[in-house]
Amino acid sequence: MTFPSQPSRRLIARWAALITTALALLAGFPAQAAIPIEHWRHASGARVYLVSSPSIPMLDVQVDFDGGSRREPARQAGLASVTAGLLSGGVAAQGGQPALDENQLSEAWVDLGAQFGAQAGTDRFSVSLRTLTEPDLLDRAVTLAARQLAAPAWPERVWQRDRERMLASLKEAENRPGTLAGRAFARAVYGDHPYGQQTETPTLQAIGVADMRAFYRRHVVACRAQVTMVGAIDRARADRIVGQLMAAVQPHGCATLPSVPEVSALSRAVEERLPFDAAQAQVLIGQPGIARDHPDFFPLFVGNYILGGGGFVSRLTTEVREKRGLSYSVYSYFSPGRHAGAFQIGLTTRPDQAAQAVDVSREVVRNFVAQGPTEAELQAAKDFLINGFALRIDSNRKLLDNVANIAWNGLPLDYLDTWTEQVRRVSVADIRRAFAQAIQPDRMVTVVVGAKP
Repeated sequence: MTFPSQPSRRLIARWAALITTALALLAGFPAQAAIPIEHWRHASGARVYLVSSPSIPMLDVQVDFDGGSRREPARQAGLASVTAGLLSGGVAAQGGQPALDENQLSEAWVDLGAQFGAQAGTDRFSVSLRTLTEPDLLDRAVTLAARQLAAPAWPERVWQRDRERMLASLKEAENRPGTLAGRAFARAVYGDHPYGQQTETPTLQAIGVADMRAFYRRHVVACRAQVTMVGAIDRARADRIVGQLMAAVQPHGCATLPSVPEVSALSRAVEERLPFDAAQAQVLIGQPGIARDHPDFFPLFVGNYILGGGGFVSRLTTEVREKRGLSYSVYSYFSPGRHAGAFQIGLTTRPDQAAQAVDVSREVVRNFVAQGPTEAELQAAKDFLINGFALRIDSNRKLLDNVANIAWNGLPLDYLDTWTEQVRRVSVADIRRAFAQAIQPDRMVTVVVGAKP
């Protein structure tokens, strides 16, 4: 058994004292009428968004790059994600600093009481840092983060090990009907668009360390970076931190990226029924939806809460579960991104009831698109969403996510200040018009895995 070193014990005590102070400050911190977002362009070209929040001695940083899965070659689907994963594999020797393997790097972050990570979604390659803002800890955490960005080790041994784990996970996932349904749905909805690319055994086997290094150097560049910061720092300190982080990726250059095509609308209905021996059939219904900056985002957001996003109070739940007992749960949602993300309905049901569940779900959507919600349904949705708004920004992490999304999608900087008013302003006519334009019930993808013939 190993015990913390004396410095680590002192650090734990420091964390405890600071967090206790932070909680006391937070308890007495008055609610703000507005969330001021400072925005400027750093000398490196990076766009910076800062919310100064002095009540908690903590800083959250997220740096986003245009390097999500939409930038991968189709034959190497998964490249962005595995590149992000291997950033934790260690750092190379640089500037007189010794190399650190993955264990040493992990221990260095533990000793700081800080966290650093990377991940890739469909649109973004993101790195994040969380640290206390006590000057000594903050300086060391930013220095280590910059070092990890500047000189990833890209260890072949770690990649070979991780790839074997991923291949085993993929093989196991292929035995789940939900995996098969999701893959078939994505292919049918997105076609050849990068949003529909799937990480599979052949694509993982086609990825090497050299591919990750090249992808990283092409996409993780200062001039296209977006840096979002929430915490107890001012603009001057934030600008210095951005400078240190961007200096780590400035040498990567700034080659122009090719444009990515838009998602094509479906020209006809698509149905896929895949055999699978399972106790429950998996059902997915949907089509391409909207991009995040679509002007009808709020009518569609509020309307979808009524249709299938509101859990047990939604129309889909009422018709599919409560009235007919066809499924324990049923949902719908929009997943907008830089391009049109999917509108999706999902449920599980007994295989012999799958056809009926599909018919009922389609009919609910058809009626909702044609007629919209009632005034009573709309008012109940508004009350729930507006009353729950505070829970969307009740932590540094949640606020960081929201501000990063504002920046990435080009939304107004007062978006969070006007959010409740935007919801309150939505009318039945707005929802009916928006759904009629965005959803075509006669041109939906339907995927059923495991239904009885």
